[in-house]
Amino acid sequence: MKKEDKAYSLQINRVKPWTNAAYNLLFAILAACAILPVIFVFMISISSEESIRQVGYSFFPVQFSNKAYAFLWNERSTILGALTVSVGVTCIGTLLGLTLTTAMGYSLSRPEFRLKKFYTWVIFIPMLFSGGLVASYVVNANILKLRNTIWVLILPLAVSSYNIVICKTFFRSTVPEGIVESAMIDGASQLRIFTSIVIPISKPLLATISLFLCFGYWNDWFLSSLYISKKNLISLQALLNNIMRSLEYMTNNPTAGVSLQQYRAQMPSESVRMAIAIVIVIPIACAYPFFQKYFISGLTIGAVKG
Repeated sequence: MKKEDKAYSLQINRVKPWTNAAYNLLFAILAACAILPVIFVFMISISSEESIRQVGYSFFPVQFSNKAYAFLWNERSTILGALTVSVGVTCIGTLLGLTLTTAMGYSLSRPEFRLKKFYTWVIFIPMLFSGGLVASYVVNANILKLRNTIWVLILPLAVSSYNIVICKTFFRSTVPEGIVESAMIDGASQLRIFTSIVIPISKPLLATISLFLCFGYWNDWFLSSLYISKKNLISLQALLNNIMRSLEYMTNNPTAGVSLQQYRAQMPSESVRMAIAIVIVIPIACAYPFFQKYFISGLTIGAVKG
């Protein structure tokens, strides 16, 4: 390319200053829309009940109070136990789900896989139709006998059709076919190709699927509420959901033998709800920056290239 043509191309593709300023303003507004609600919830969580009664929910409370976090701290033994369950489920489920999802996505991306069409339909149909809650409960609780086990919180969320389609698209469009064929000529098995060649060059995909799985496991409370009746297996989200819904649950797990009336007198209900939201959001929000680089790259999977 000649210098004149190159300079002309750069001039044509250059973003104008006012356009750049408009984009910066737009992104600043979007960032504020994401950050301000978290700050707002935090301010309510450190507001006193009297302040909430006077001015309602506000960025500038009349009076600050740490009673909400003090109340949660008094229940730290129960909350820490549930936190351990949630962290364990999230870590194990993410690793297991990532292994199963990428393996199935890679298998479906191989044109020589004989059962490709069959498994494609097996994966595609659940994206349109669901067996329903009763069918899944019967399978998990009665057939697989997973009720009141840690696996009932892991296996139902380990694999999803959407994640498999993402993996299949990535492997078909990003992994060079020549590398796979060269490895096959050298005598490498599909398992060796997958683990030694495909996975190392699929970091954006792994980060994207890992985040999807982490969010799914960390935010899930429904499975624990449905299948778990043992107190030592309840997840953090289900525990905090029970705290918000009903004070009677707290009377079943007293830390000092206090009565229900004393709990009602001690518990700042509105600020506690916001403090619970902060407790749930902060751990998973702290993990996101470590995956941001690969996650953003993974979002372009399947995009049309110019």
